[in-house]
Amino acid sequence: MAGLPLYQYAFIDTDELVFSQRVRYICETECPMYNTTWACPPAVGSVDACRERVMAFEEGLLIATITEVSDIANIEETLATRADHEEITRQVLMMVRQQAAQTLTLSTEACTHCEHCTWPDAPCRFPDRMFPCVESHGILVTDLAEKHGIEFLAQGNIVTWFSLILYK
Repeated sequence: MAGLPLYQYAFIDTDELVFSQRVRYICETECPMYNTTWACPPAVGSVDACRERVMAFEEGLLIATITEVSDIANIEETLATRADHEEITRQVLMMVRQQAAQTLTLSTEACTHCEHCTWPDAPCRFPDRMFPCVESHGILVTDLAEKHGIEFLAQGNIVTWFSLILYK
């Protein structure tokens, strides 16, 4: 991973993950992407179904990138920085896939690959390119970051993005 602009990373065991229905509640009540894409609830399944899918893997890699914006309160500007993180996630995933038989990648996406998602009428057009959001699976990513000493509450206008690449 040398040469990639990663802020921090940590190898994790999936038994460290904390799943919470409260995280999913935030998706349902505060995220405008809820019930609009294959990468978001309810399309990803219940928190219990997500937990079962994730726990089929024993290990993973938590990666974090940071970027600076002019105004962290400007959600459009902040979200516009997500694409760079997703590209880095894809690069790390390609490295992991060289050593792993199977992977599952969770990231920041509500999936923006298609102008109009096929959910719920047809299968995803690009399931290999779509990374469901970590929080969509009910995972408390801040808890995991704290366990591994990854700082995410930076001062000023710094945005921290996380991805979780599970492998076996």
